[in-house]
Amino acid sequence: MMRPAISFRRETGRFVIVRIATWNINSVRSRIERVTAFLERHDVDVLALQETKCRDDQFPGLELAGMGYEYAHFGLNQWNGVAVISRVGLDDVATSFADDQPQFGEPEVLEARSIGATCGGIRMWSLYVPNGRELGHAHYTYKLAWLERLKVATEQWLADQPDLPLALTGDWNIAPTDDDVWDMSVFEKSTHVSPPERAAFQAMLDAGLTDVVRPHTPGPGVYTYWDYQQLAFPKKRGMRIDFVLGSPALADRVSDAFIDREERKGKGASDHAPVVVDLD
Repeated sequence: MMRPAISFRRETGRFVIVRIATWNINSVRSRIERVTAFLERHDVDVLALQETKCRDDQFPGLELAGMGYEYAHFGLNQWNGVAVISRVGLDDVATSFADDQPQFGEPEVLEARSIGATCGGIRMWSLYVPNGRELGHAHYTYKLAWLERLKVATEQWLADQPDLPLALTGDWNIAPTDDDVWDMSVFEKSTHVSPPERAAFQAMLDAGLTDVVRPHTPGPGVYTYWDYQQLAFPKKRGMRIDFVLGSPALADRVSDAFIDREERKGKGASDHAPVVVDLD
């Protein structure tokens, strides 16, 4: 769905964000041309990326710099990886929202799953929540523990700065409601829809955040992810697992939001679609 491009503006000498977005790009090096075209087409001010799948020294930043964007990237190897891309400032970069916790209790394992930066007054986090793999797997336990640490950090942020415009964006690997999957009978014994995962997502809302996109994209069948296998996209067999959760100070500024399904089409597409939010 195409929307009119909206440029950022200056007020009292400072930048004010009007359009932010999040996208699981599933390899930024393979899809940098899609990223730059998306930024230009939708006139995006700040973009959070997940699954960049590269080290910091491999991130294709020259193309972005040529368009006037700064970037902060956290990538350790060919797995995971997150980034924040901004043309309205990029300050106070952090690559962890809490004390680093090892995966599966192994001190030597650290994953690149979160990066935060302040962009034009918005505290923007790009998050790639662990998948969970399967119920009962060690990675499932790790996922729930990771989400609990995120909730505790969020509660502290909002307690310390109740007026903070905070956006927790990214691939949450959770479908919070039955309407967020194409067929619950297919997923009922799988991760992404289990009661503990959904409770962890709800805990983020109970902490004071709002799903700022859903009111503008209501109804069943509104998805952000479609598997590459078995013609899932043309058959409309998707999941809604990419979200922008905003603090009250951010949610009050949201004027529109949409999911760009066009980006899931064509050769070389990511299996996720970008989620875009407009702020007054």
